[in-house]
Amino acid sequence: MGDDGNSLSGNWNFPTTVIFGAGRIKNLARACQSLGMTKPLLITDPGLAALDMVADAATANTEAGLPTAVFSDVKPNPVGKNVDDGVAAYQAGGHDGVIAFGGGSALDAAKAVALMVGQERPLFDFEDAGDNWKRVKTEGVAPVVAVPTTSGTGSETGRASVITEEETHTKRIIFHPSMMPATVIADPELTIGLPPHITAATGMDALAHCFEAYCAPGYHPMAEGVAVEGMRLVKEWLPTAVKDGTDIAARAHMMAAASMGSTAFQKGLGAIHSLSHPVGAVYDAHHGLANAVFMPYVMAFNRPAIADKMERLARYLDLPKASYAAVLDWVLALRREIGIPHTAADLGVEEERLGELAEMAAIDPTAGGNPVKAGTAEMRRMYQAALAGKVG
Repeated sequence: MGDDGNSLSGNWNFPTTVIFGAGRIKNLARACQSLGMTKPLLITDPGLAALDMVADAATANTEAGLPTAVFSDVKPNPVGKNVDDGVAAYQAGGHDGVIAFGGGSALDAAKAVALMVGQERPLFDFEDAGDNWKRVKTEGVAPVVAVPTTSGTGSETGRASVITEEETHTKRIIFHPSMMPATVIADPELTIGLPPHITAATGMDALAHCFEAYCAPGYHPMAEGVAVEGMRLVKEWLPTAVKDGTDIAARAHMMAAASMGSTAFQKGLGAIHSLSHPVGAVYDAHHGLANAVFMPYVMAFNRPAIADKMERLARYLDLPKASYAAVLDWVLALRREIGIPHTAADLGVEEERLGELAEMAAIDPTAGGNPVKAGTAEMRRMYQAALAGKVG
C-alpha cells in the first residue's frame, strides 16, 4: 500500500522499483537520494519544460538539497544530436544522475543520455543487433529515476531507447540491460492534462505492445500473462480516459497498462512496430498513432498464425463469440470510438514511397518477432492495405 492510503497505490519491484499512485511525485527527491544523486539533470521535452509540473519538481528537489537543472532540447522523435547535447549538458553541469521526465520521447532520450555519459564509442555502436550491447561500459551508466507523463510507450520499464539517426532517417533501437531505470515514479495525476487525441494515441501504443508481445512466437508465459491483463485494462479504461481525462482511476489503470506493455515485450514485437518505425522516421508521425493505424492490417496478415491465440484472448476480454473476428471487431470499434484514423494516408504516407518504407520495415529489429515471416514484399502488401483501408 502506498503512503497516501489510496487503493490504487503501491510500491512494486517488477520489473524494477515502481512507486505507483496519485500524488507519488512527492517521492522524487527521496528516490534520487536513494540512488546516490546529489545534483540530478532532469531531461524532458520543450512542451513539458514550459509547464508547472516540471518547474515544481525541480524546485521541490532543490528545496530538498538536490539542485536540479533541466535539459529539454528533445524532438518528438528524438535524434542522435539530442542525446549528444544532453550528454554535453550533463557533463558541463557536473551532474550525477538523470531524471527522465515525460512521454516516450523524453524518456528514451534521457535513458540514452544516462547510458552515453560513461561511454567512449558513439551512440549507434550500441544498436540492438548481435552482441553490440556487450560494448557498453556499465560502470559509467548514470542512475535514472523515470517519471512518465503519458500512458503509452512504457519506456519507464524498458531496457532500450528508440533514437532516429538523422543522416539515414532510420529509427535505431539502443539496448542495454542497464538502461532500465532503477526507480519509476508512476503518478497518474501527471497525465490528467493530456488532451484526448494524445490519450488515445498513447493508449493504443500500450495496446500494441501488449498485443504484439502476446502474439510473438516463443515460449514466455510470464510475458503473455502480463500482456493479456494489460489488454484487459486498455479495453476497460482507455475509452473512459479519452472521454474524461480527470478520471483518476482510468488514468491509473492506463499508466499500469503502459508499463505492463513494455514489460511484456521483452518477448518480442512484430510488424505493427516494423511498419510504424519507418513512418515515424520519415514523416515524423506520432509513434502510438502509427501503431494504432497499422494494427488491424497486421492482424489480418498474421491471422493464420494467431487465430488460436485470438480465441483465448477473446475469452479473457469477455468478447462475444470468442474468435479472431471478435478481437479484430473490438480493435476496429475501439479505434472508431476514440478517434483513431483508419488509413495510412491519414499519417501522410505516400504511395510512391511504399517501396522505400517497406525496405526499412523489413530490416527493422522488430520484424523478426512477427508471427508470420515478413520481408520487403509482405511489408509493402501491408502498407498498401493500410493505404487503401482494406482490412482482411
